[in-house]
Amino acid sequence: MLPETLFFAAPGDLAATVFAAVFGLLIGSFLNVVIYRMPKMMQRDSDNYVAHESGKDLPHQDTFNLMVPRSACPHCGHQITALENIPVLSYLALRGKCSACKAPIPVRYPAIEALTALVSAALIWHFGSGLAGIATLGFAYALIAMTCIDYDTQLLPDDLTLPLLWAGLLLNLNATFVPLQDAVIGAAAGYLVLWAIYWLFKLATGKEGMGYGDFKLLAALGAWMGWKALPSIILISSVVGAVVGITLIVAAGRSREKTIPFGPYLAAAGMIAMLWGAPIAAYSQRMFG
Repeated sequence: MLPETLFFAAPGDLAATVFAAVFGLLIGSFLNVVIYRMPKMMQRDSDNYVAHESGKDLPHQDTFNLMVPRSACPHCGHQITALENIPVLSYLALRGKCSACKAPIPVRYPAIEALTALVSAALIWHFGSGLAGIATLGFAYALIAMTCIDYDTQLLPDDLTLPLLWAGLLLNLNATFVPLQDAVIGAAAGYLVLWAIYWLFKLATGKEGMGYGDFKLLAALGAWMGWKALPSIILISSVVGAVVGITLIVAAGRSREKTIPFGPYLAAAGMIAMLWGAPIAAYSQRMFG
C-alpha cells in the first residue's frame, strides 16, 4: 500500500516527485498507444459511418480500441511481451529493434515515455501531490497526446479537447487554479479569439489558417488557467511556432505552402503557462506597464 504522504505532499517533496517520475514512465507507455491508435479509431468510425449511410457492409467489424488488440510489431506482427514493454529500459535492452524481425523501433516511443516522466516530476515538484498537482498530471498527459496526434495527422480529437475543457471548468468550481468566473470567460474567449482569427484570415486569403480543434484546445487552456493567461499563451505559441516554422523552411528546406499544425505550439505554451504563468504575467506587466 502506498504511503498517504505521497498523495498529499507539499511542493518540493522529493519522494512524491520520484514517484511521479516513475508513474509518468508508465503513463508515457500508454500515451504511445493513445497516439498511435486514436487516429485509427477515428478513421475506422468514419469509414463505418459512411458505409452505414450508404447501405454498404461495414468495413471494420473487428474490435479495435485502446485496449484491444495487444500491441504488436507493425512489421512482423510479433506481439509485445510484458518484458518487452518496460518503459525506456526495454528499448535500450532490445537496442531499438524488434526482438523477432529486428526492424527498428521508432525512438519516439522511449522519448515520449521519458518526456512524460520529466513533466510529471516537474509538475508534482511545483504543485505538490494534492488536488492541483494530480489534476495537472492529467492536463499534461492530454497535451502530450494531442501534440503528437496533431503533429502526425493535423487533427485534435474532440475526445481529448472537450474532456480537458470540462475538467478545467469543474476543477475551478472551487477555484483550484482560478476563480470559476475567470475560467468560464477564459473558455469562451479562448474559443472566440482563434475563431475570429480563422475567419479574418480566410476572408483575407481564401485559405484556412487553422482547424476548429485549435479553437477547442485554447478554450480548454482558458478553462484551466483563466482569461488572464490567454495573452501569454497566444504570444508564446505564436513566437515558438514562428521560430520552428522559419527553422524548418531555412534548415530543412520545407515548403512555405506546407501546413504546420498549431496545436503542438498551443500545448507547449499551455504547459509553460501552467508552470510559470505568474512570473511571465508579472514580467509582461512590467514591460508594458
